[in-house]
Amino acid sequence: MTDLLSLTPDAARAALADWLAGGAAGAGAGAGAGHAEPGYRVTQLVPRLWQRPAGSWEEATDLPAALRSQLAAAFPLGRLTLATTQLSRDGTEKFLWKLADGEAIESVLIPEGKRRTLCISSQVGCALGCVFCATGRMGFRRNLRASEIAGQVRELVLREAGAVPTNIVFMGMGEPLLNWDAVDTALTILNHRDGFGIGARHITVSTVGILPSLAQLAKRPEQFRLALSLHAPTAQLRHELMPIEKKYALPDVIQALTQFRRRVTLEYVLIGGKNDSLAQADELAKLARPLGALVNLLPLHPGGAPDLTPSARPRMLAFERRLKRHGVEVVLRRSRGLDISAACGQLRVELEARRKVRPQEHARVE
Repeated sequence: MTDLLSLTPDAARAALADWLAGGAAGAGAGAGAGHAEPGYRVTQLVPRLWQRPAGSWEEATDLPAALRSQLAAAFPLGRLTLATTQLSRDGTEKFLWKLADGEAIESVLIPEGKRRTLCISSQVGCALGCVFCATGRMGFRRNLRASEIAGQVRELVLREAGAVPTNIVFMGMGEPLLNWDAVDTALTILNHRDGFGIGARHITVSTVGILPSLAQLAKRPEQFRLALSLHAPTAQLRHELMPIEKKYALPDVIQALTQFRRRVTLEYVLIGGKNDSLAQADELAKLARPLGALVNLLPLHPGGAPDLTPSARPRMLAFERRLKRHGVEVVLRRSRGLDISAACGQLRVELEARRKVRPQEHARVE
């Protein structure tokens, strides 16, 4: 059996065309091999993957019943199961999806006027152990397949026809660039005209700075946006907050950002007494200005790290003003979903049965 939803739209089209012509793409004897169909069928099938997704081939009633049965055998359409959802007073909606193996991942839909931004996950858990992130507390379980990454969008469209998010941010569970092959394919699915057709400039990949995959992302011709999870203006403090600094040093990561032809965003979570002094704002400006980067200041979500304190509002405003005084373009965001478990990984951590973290799940940087 072939997982069409983990292929790029062009590869899925080729696999279906081969199968319809009687080829072996379905990899199952009797699953369509030798059963020739007219060539136009492929133009009926591909849109049912992402543009007008079918929950199952049986739902594609514009196709003959016999063909639907053969498609189900050769190309089953995997689904994510909605385990629970939470809706905030501010409109933010959190989804917990169960995967076929029983694992769970999260997505967050954030409405803002006409914009509907979906924050999606790329891994089950995370191995990086950033101190301010709930996902890091659960350890790393496994990488997501491309179908499970793009499937977070697909499930929303299945829930409400035509409700494709306007923007996608890879800022959910996991480090996208540690799962590059699947994320690479998912980016194509999200952007391709035969996929979800979301403009590349409306898709942002957030990373701590995994240098080999960062170079691969920079080579892609599309104008995908890049956000660096910075959170500290010096290597010493960043190592304290983010153990990955030991492997990918801040000066090397900043140098790698110069490979990108589009403006980079620096993500900076403000943590009370840790990284929110005016002197640290001065240091941050020294990094941002040469890059022409936009700085996103993010209040620490209290659900992400119970042992840390969000910066006080006056201190955040002073930090923002200091950056602007240095000529840095900066946006001070507001926390969303404060009345629900909206912090990355928080809902899964809260709902997961209590268990000890296995030794292999502890964050390590080798």
